[in-house]
Amino acid sequence: MTTQHKIGKHAHPVARRRALRTIGMFEAVKGIAALLGSIGLLSLVHHDVRKLMLDLIEHLGLNPDAHYPMILLQYADALHGADMLPLLFLALCYASLRFIEAYGLWHNFAWGEWLGALSGAIYIPLEIRHIAHKLTVPGVAVFACNVLIVLFLALQLWNRHRRPQSIGKQ
Repeated sequence: MTTQHKIGKHAHPVARRRALRTIGMFEAVKGIAALLGSIGLLSLVHHDVRKLMLDLIEHLGLNPDAHYPMILLQYADALHGADMLPLLFLALCYASLRFIEAYGLWHNFAWGEWLGALSGAIYIPLEIRHIAHKLTVPGVAVFACNVLIVLFLALQLWNRHRRPQSIGKQ
């Protein structure tokens, strides 16, 4: 076995651990954001959302007939008669998935890496479609970060597969 192979296989376990924990914290933040968004959505159930959006648009000094304010108003109209229960259920499932993934990554479990790699990879075709449709710096940044995270987790899984069972948790 060459020196370079050994280095690539076992180098910087502290840095890899920090990277996994950073990704885990990022996933937990996404879960918290989903929960907060759900609570915010739930708090709007008995309110006139269109009026709230019109008040916000007026407060910001925007033209209600402009493109983005019109989008806000369209979403407000869509929320008016919508059944929130399925949307809240999906948001809770999403948040739960993020928290489970964060736990697995934080504790260096292989299933956490699998979950992170697969759940991140699902979004890559959608992100490609989005930046192909509308190329923006934030869109490219989100895509690049997601690809880097998926590649890192896939490399972690590859390295875990190649090293003996006694090293690391399975």
